[in-house]
Amino acid sequence: MERIKEYFRVTGMGCAGCAVTVERALKARAGVLEARVNFADATVRVEFDLRQVTVTGLKQAVEAAGYGLVTLDDRSAEEEERLQRQEYRQSRRNAVTAILLAAPVLVIGMCFMEWEAGRWVMLLLTLPVLLFPGRGIFARAWLRVRRGQADMDTLVAMSAGIAFLFSLFVTLWPGLLHHGGGVHLYYEAAAVVIALVLLGRHLEAHARSSVSAAIKQLVEMQPPTAIRLVPGGEEEIPVREICVGDVLVVKPGGRVPADGAVTWGNSFVDESMITGEPLPVEKVEGDVVYAGSINGQGALRVRVEKEESDALLARIIRLTREARGSKVPVQRLADRVAGIFVPVVACVSVLTFITWIIAGGMSVFPLALLSSITVLVIACPCALGLATPLAIMVGIGKGATRRVLFKDASCLELLSRVNTVVLDKTGTITAGVPVVTTIAWLVDDTRAPVLLSLERQSGHPLADAVTRALEEKGTLPAGEITCFEALPGRGITGNIRGEEYVVGNERLLSERGIALQNNALAEWEAREALGETVLFFALVSPVGGGQVLAVIAVADEIRESAAPTIRLLRKRDLDVYMLTGDNERAAAVVARRLDISLFASGVLPTDKERFIRELQQSGRVVAMVGDGINDAGALARADVGIAMGKGAGVAIETAGVTLLTTDLRVLDRAFALSLRTLATVRQNLFWAFVYNVIAIPVAAGILYPLNGFLLDPMIAAAAMTVSSLSVVLNSLRLKWRAL
Repeated sequence: MERIKEYFRVTGMGCAGCAVTVERALKARAGVLEARVNFADATVRVEFDLRQVTVTGLKQAVEAAGYGLVTLDDRSAEEEERLQRQEYRQSRRNAVTAILLAAPVLVIGMCFMEWEAGRWVMLLLTLPVLLFPGRGIFARAWLRVRRGQADMDTLVAMSAGIAFLFSLFVTLWPGLLHHGGGVHLYYEAAAVVIALVLLGRHLEAHARSSVSAAIKQLVEMQPPTAIRLVPGGEEEIPVREICVGDVLVVKPGGRVPADGAVTWGNSFVDESMITGEPLPVEKVEGDVVYAGSINGQGALRVRVEKEESDALLARIIRLTREARGSKVPVQRLADRVAGIFVPVVACVSVLTFITWIIAGGMSVFPLALLSSITVLVIACPCALGLATPLAIMVGIGKGATRRVLFKDASCLELLSRVNTVVLDKTGTITAGVPVVTTIAWLVDDTRAPVLLSLERQSGHPLADAVTRALEEKGTLPAGEITCFEALPGRGITGNIRGEEYVVGNERLLSERGIALQNNALAEWEAREALGETVLFFALVSPVGGGQVLAVIAVADEIRESAAPTIRLLRKRDLDVYMLTGDNERAAAVVARRLDISLFASGVLPTDKERFIRELQQSGRVVAMVGDGINDAGALARADVGIAMGKGAGVAIETAGVTLLTTDLRVLDRAFALSLRTLATVRQNLFWAFVYNVIAIPVAAGILYPLNGFLLDPMIAAAAMTVSSLSVVLNSLRLKWRAL
């Protein structure tokens, strides 16, 4: 068996039921071991035996089901984006065309019913709606019927088709169904239903259009070329030609092309896209570096230790794609109900016709046909179709005004079922920027200008934090620094007015023979116990040793909104976890200050994704809140990914929910909005179903034997409008309720 996995893009899907159809079509093909369709980004991951079925065979299976299949890989982001733009333009074209044609039909049908030529105008306008923009709905509905299935497409096609055929019949033979009054036409029902459905499909296509941008942004983190050492010099090669064992040159400011180990040189490397931590990490001989990380000011030579496909960045891309694909989209309740509702309505319509004929013979044929048609017309899914999307649209709009951006309806729905919230530390709970918490002067602060002058010479993020702190206090630089030297992993040194100073860690002091006084040692231990990074500012003695002048503590501060937000989440009976790539001591300090008992430290992106997966396997519904590229896999794996609006673009694109602020209290608003929106959806569905339960029997003529009442299709249309109006008004209540 030659077992392989491959990703494809599926074209032509219009609803969640389409995803199920594509999966079934693929799984029915011999040699297909697994097929997992992700309707959110219109992709499918297929695991198959290449000896039994080829890619061509997979495409034929999908095409037979009425859809298209396009091969994708991590390097085809441009092609994927082009296909999505093409699909988006097509959905927009269909929606605009249908709306432009349906609008005059609606006006004529509602306001100019007595206009004799109006029926022909409506026919000429409605027919193109069904034949062109609405053609896909009818084609998919026919495919469902052939496979013994039913979904929202089936319901829409059935209702719109019957309404059109009935209206066409009355237009061509107006006298046959005349029974004491004019017979209403339903061209507007057919055209408007199709137009509204296509508008909804277009909005869904717009929501999905940013998904490929997330994958593309991840792919672009790896440089397209690398510099390889060869006998006699260097050569520039494409990244795909890198082999394990090659030695690569990484110049200052460049991106690391592949995972490997440093063989020469030292530098600070920005790994924030991998670890999420804001501080660059010192790299010396033997240390591991990751593809996509950014080199600092030093030059490095790196021996490649992993194939491109096994690199950490490639794994993040793969995990992001797989996590999205592994979540089967929530099947719309309306689609599920349609599987039963459609055949039931069809049976009721046929039964109505037969009952009338049995009871009254062929003399009541016009009434029998009219009643059976009325059953189908009154079952038009306007209220049922509006129940979910309208409430969702209002909820999403309300969220946008309250700084909560939902990418699609499934995220809004899933958030109401979340019972576990996982918070990334850096950039989410904390600000993600190092700041000076204190500068403890052990003698006096008269040498603060010297400290400022030294730190201004360094490009290290900790030095930037110290510089900002001193400048905010109005400190002015002391003057020109001579003999300045940056010592990677230790600190800096420099001379001013004949005196030598150092700023750095305890290791640098030890090298210079500078002992820590008791007060300096106590300050150091106290600050380290708080999980802060400690620097020392010291004067070097010409005869050896020296004196510590100040102890500087730098930390990533906890957001002011973190503690109240965690309390609010607990009031909702949510379990709160914290994940961080930071060390255990720093993580424990933050967890203790926020009263978080569940946390994990030192986690890489793959560890975060695995942590989320393990929570899900234990039966939890998980929301992940993060802000960095390193969180992309975990955000995608979680049932609901929530990105901070100030975070990395890929995190925002991958997540289903974005908080358009750094105030974490907005997270609680998101949960409140989700719960209220889903309550509104349930209310809408209840009234839509009650309408059908009551209206269909009345349309069938159940009251006729009792009081001679027979529901006219015009009244059915009015009732349908009232039902839809109730759903609209109930949904709009969301706008007026405070969060």
